[in-house]
Amino acid sequence: MYIKKILLIISLLGVIAGGVFVYKVYTAIFSPNTAFENEKAYVYIASDDRFSDVYEQLSPLLKNPESFADVASKKGYPANIKPGRFLVKKGMNNNEIVNSIRSRNIPMDISFNNQERLENLAGRIAEQIEADSLELLTAFTDREFLDQNGFNMETALGMYIPNTYEFFWNTGAEGFRDRMLKEYKRFWNEERLSRAEALNLDPSEIIALAAIVQKETAKVDERPRVAGVYLNRIRKKMPLQADPTVIYALKKEAGDFNMVIKRVLNKDLQTDSPYNTYRNPGIPPGPIAMPDISSIDAVLHAESHNYLYFVADTKNFGYHKFARTLAEHNRNAREYRQWIDSQGVNR
Repeated sequence: MYIKKILLIISLLGVIAGGVFVYKVYTAIFSPNTAFENEKAYVYIASDDRFSDVYEQLSPLLKNPESFADVASKKGYPANIKPGRFLVKKGMNNNEIVNSIRSRNIPMDISFNNQERLENLAGRIAEQIEADSLELLTAFTDREFLDQNGFNMETALGMYIPNTYEFFWNTGAEGFRDRMLKEYKRFWNEERLSRAEALNLDPSEIIALAAIVQKETAKVDERPRVAGVYLNRIRKKMPLQADPTVIYALKKEAGDFNMVIKRVLNKDLQTDSPYNTYRNPGIPPGPIAMPDISSIDAVLHAESHNYLYFVADTKNFGYHKFARTLAEHNRNAREYRQWIDSQGVNR
């Protein structure tokens, strides 16, 4: 009888111990283990991250990081880490967290516009994906890639059509570049290519001209009219004489693209640069900035008119006064110079 009682007690203790063990296992795996108040948080796991890196990043988001590490180990996660951007929702348990960061890489929207150089573009993209700016710039300027796809160092910026695109965060530099080439080819569809051909210009020339149009006016509704002026000049074999190209030439010559130039002086027009459209006929060898789609389409669908000149309108800021004759333009330009002198703008 005494032995039976002992065995019964041992059995009960075993059941209790087993129950406690099962409870602890269940709690570790299936109880909520998030410590943040927002509805969701994102975890960014780099291509060379180890489990210690993942653990360090996740720890501030968890009530009990140790229990997460234990569950992750039991599920074999440390030996199968995947890079990417992963979602952790408020109230997730350890099992759900491991499943999420193991296999649910979430794409994100990448945006860029108005970049002046490939260096600026590389910096902008590096803020949004895993690849760093040096890796991106190296991919952007790969001579073999440029040669194979009809670009050079001057026209390369035009391959990147500003917009919002969906990417995985862990996209590499060459992966980003190659995707942008596909988007460029998609952008230059049959209709746009036909419009360019009708203007007797190729896509690189359209983009270079669009960059000037965008620099000349921030008003989207005015861009087709400005584009029409430059196309009229090209047809008449007149120099473009675009001040933004002179400003670009000055910055390039100085090696300082942060330089602020509010006024182009007569001496600046003598700058010896292929980008100076006062000294060189035709379209510059490449874009002076990244034009957005509205500027590109403004060139492709330019307004048909007889204007050959324009200057800033001092009474309607942001817009311009257009002229058909040099005499009319000189009157408008004189009015503008008087106004800018009155503002004390010397450079």
